[in-house]
Amino acid sequence: MSDALDGSRRSSDGTRPRIAVVGVGHFGRHHARILSTLPGALLVAVVDIDADRAAAAAAETGAAPETDVSALDGRVDAVTLAVPTESHHAVALPLLERGVSVLVEKPMARSVAEADALIAAAEASGAVLAVGHTERYNPAVTVALPLVRAPRFIEVHRIGSFSARSLDVDVVFDVMIHDLDIILTTVGAEVATIEAVGVPVLTDRVDIANARLRFTSGCIANLTASRISRDRVRKLRFFQQDAYISVDCAEQEVEGWRVTRTPGCEPTIAGGKLDVPQGEPLERELEDFVRAVAGGGPPRVGGADGRRALALAHRVADAMESGRDEIPQETGDRSLFDRLRVDGAQGRQDTGDA
Repeated sequence: MSDALDGSRRSSDGTRPRIAVVGVGHFGRHHARILSTLPGALLVAVVDIDADRAAAAAAETGAAPETDVSALDGRVDAVTLAVPTESHHAVALPLLERGVSVLVEKPMARSVAEADALIAAAEASGAVLAVGHTERYNPAVTVALPLVRAPRFIEVHRIGSFSARSLDVDVVFDVMIHDLDIILTTVGAEVATIEAVGVPVLTDRVDIANARLRFTSGCIANLTASRISRDRVRKLRFFQQDAYISVDCAEQEVEGWRVTRTPGCEPTIAGGKLDVPQGEPLERELEDFVRAVAGGGPPRVGGADGRRALALAHRVADAMESGRDEIPQETGDRSLFDRLRVDGAQGRQDTGDA
């Protein structure tokens, strides 16, 4: 029997899964903050190789500070993983093999092969594997997605100002991957061709990129992602027969417009803003993970979802190098860290960890 399942999947009060946060840098600290207040979870430890950082997070949350994941053996039912992408597979795999459930930040691994190994380990042990595509828990996205049916054109702008964080990955794996995940969820067809361009501006990796995806259904998606812009924009627009849906992830707003056709009359267009219950996407994501660990069904974003987004992100990155990608290519077995070579045409390094 696995360490996590030896005895109970619950805390001493018999109700709450015992959880640790591994990696308490900028984003991991938010994991710890939220988990320490969720009524359905018991945050027992925070782990970071930087002892001072672990101690600071422990002081904020009341959890025990640790500097090595091995200290969690037998003490936890689940872990949220906010370490660099380079370490996702190495840290998550032994946990999953022991039956410890894992929520791993996006991208879930460096390569599709590593993602497959995590999925297989979770299936073999019965552990929950969730992937941190937080925008799927954005209230605006959850309101909008049920309205999207057979889109014909999708336009995405995800741009933000420069930050010293996440510079070890390019903008595709850093931010565009959020929208790749959402689009794959809505279109329901295979990506037939990809045309993509990207350039480094402030770093040695691609900082601004554009990708045009054509699906086998005929749908076209055009995505622009930037981490070097002045304004912060997080918008998706879906165009479908007789309807238009606009999603503002930053403001958590949704607008819907529909064409009504009456015989003998001119078509009319009506719509406006929809009701969107405000909330913190990360909190909703962690609530969903805790629910899944407690036996409440699979997480909204599981390993298969994370793998699918990762594979498409690799295809976009490859298309930036070659100019075009077509079915049936799946190139995700090439690791992010195999992209360390300098691309002579673009003068960049296309790699990183999240």
